Amino acid sequence: MLGHNPNIGYQVKQYCSEKVQMRKAHVQDRINRLVKVVTDIMKQVEQHEPRFIPTLVQSETTGRYEGLLVHSPSEYEVILYLNQMGVFNFVDDGSIQGCAVLKLSDGRKRSMSLWVEFITASGYLSARKIRGRFHTLVAQTLEKPAFRTYCRMQPDTSDVRIRIDDQFTVQITCAFRCHGIWPRSAAHWPGAASWPMQQAALQVKQEGFDLCSRDTTLQIVVPKGQQQNASSMEGDAFAMCMFTSESLLLVGQRRRCLSMLRCLRDTHLDVPGTPVTNYIVKTLLLGECEKHPHEFEWEDENLGDRIIGVFLQLVSCLQCRRCPHYFLPQLDLLRGRPPQLLDQAARQVWALLRRLMLNAHALETL
Repeated sequence: MLGHNPNIGYQVKQYCSEKVQMRKAHVQDRINRLVKVVTDIMKQVEQHEPRFIPTLVQSETTGRYEGLLVHSPSEYEVILYLNQMGVFNFVDDGSIQGCAVLKLSDGRKRSMSLWVEFITASGYLSARKIRGRFHTLVAQTLEKPAFRTYCRMQPDTSDVRIRIDDQFTVQITCAFRCHGIWPRSAAHWPGAASWPMQQAALQVKQEGFDLCSRDTTLQIVVPKGQQQNASSMEGDAFAMCMFTSESLLLVGQRRRCLSMLRCLRDTHLDVPGTPVTNYIVKTLLLGECEKHPHEFEWEDENLGDRIIGVFLQLVSCLQCRRCPHYFLPQLDLLRGRPPQLLDQAARQVWALLRRLMLNAHALETL
């Protein structure tokens, strides 16, 4: 078994120095390309609409781009932070899974908002209207000869998804940064678990989250008779995204384990239509961190057991047709996925898992 192999520490170091670093180099090449393309697009968009200001900035300390998410070597996302919720109140009543709305604090302040034309008659700032305006501007930009040869907008979605060089896709998502507040839907966290430490949990809550304007089908959990009202609100709601908070928790050896899991997933589980995303893998890793709170459990010699634990939990989620979000457990990350795809993915994960469990030298061959 991989986890009981006395040479597992050496195999982990080799896997990270070869396979993981190769993946990182490949991803970095594509990041360099997409940053240039997205920056050029956003300069054109800003000329027509100054409220959409480019926010993709490289950190001087880490060298990483703030708001750039790597979903896989072929899927990226850039978060475009918009200015100022201002006169809006944050409302998280749990009626729409994983989402919240922004509502005018006072109807008389409607004209004071920077986003006045995107406010509904009910006083909600509409994520759908903002996304629609941004989508139109980017589509017009991509029609220009300077972009037409290597960029094209992905059809059949209101999200701004751009195919670059016919090699990879980047999604540009408008969002508001919610610093210093914490959603009521996640009020239970961190619960009774001994991980993370109290100071780390306070730091995560202080960091807050993002409210993202995304095109997503969400299950509405409201009493009968209120469905019509909730359904109309769904399009105006913003998705709550906790990427920054998750990054604060996954540091050191836990981050190393995540890098290995991503590499294994991209190499062996990344087939068209797969429900197994790197975000689901990261979510399950956060759960594994709660089960194994001690630092020694994340040393190289024990990472084989941690990887097997995550994949075992992944098989269970696929078979149960449900994977709860780490911070927002009412949000099912597998919702809407066809059962046959979930069964197929479970078999693929199990095949990989068997190799990891039965072959003591699995990391040398995977």
